[in-house]
Amino acid sequence: MDPIVRLMVVSVLSYLVGSIPTALIVSKNIFGFDIREKGSGNVGSTNAYRIMGWKWGLLVQLVDVIKGVFAVTVIAYLFHGEVIPFPNKTPFEDMTLIRIICGCLAVIGHIWSVFAQFRGGKGINTAAGMLLGIAPVEFAVIFAIFTITVGLSGYISLGSIAAALALPTTMIARYNIFNVSIEGYHTVVWFLVFLSVLVLYTHRANIERLLAGQENKFPKLQFLKRKT
Repeated sequence: MDPIVRLMVVSVLSYLVGSIPTALIVSKNIFGFDIREKGSGNVGSTNAYRIMGWKWGLLVQLVDVIKGVFAVTVIAYLFHGEVIPFPNKTPFEDMTLIRIICGCLAVIGHIWSVFAQFRGGKGINTAAGMLLGIAPVEFAVIFAIFTITVGLSGYISLGSIAAALALPTTMIARYNIFNVSIEGYHTVVWFLVFLSVLVLYTHRANIERLLAGQENKFPKLQFLKRKT
């Protein structure tokens, strides 16, 4: 198969896998309603937790993470053995660059799903899955930050925002402060900045509600409450 065609195939497949609207599928087939008409109207795990309960919310979250993992560990390798049909001026091997492209397209698919009239989730879970497959150290750090932030505040959106901000910051600190050798740092850090900005953009309404004190809280998740 021609490399250009194969690149188009893995790109489209990554976008389509990312576009699978897990919460919408569950809400329609299990509960008989369209989750876009409930709660925040978002097709993501937070709204799924709120509307369908923690068990179904957890299922939605896991599947959305798996979409990111699948794009970078399975779909990307359909390109294995080919040479990318454009100049690779990055320090990465061709396969690593393809994995990053596939992961980013899966996140874009999750946010703008072709199967849900381009109304999807906010990208944090699929981005986390992408990181789990490509940069497990950064994934571990942002997962810890997300968990601690939600545990202290009860706000899932605040945890997602904190994780998004920590995403490029973690790699910048590891490379520049702790002198950790990271292959292709000067390229991959910009991909992480792109993902961070994308997730922050999808959370812009949440940021406004947080600043106004109107964001919905999940008290049951606030397991690190201060004693008064």
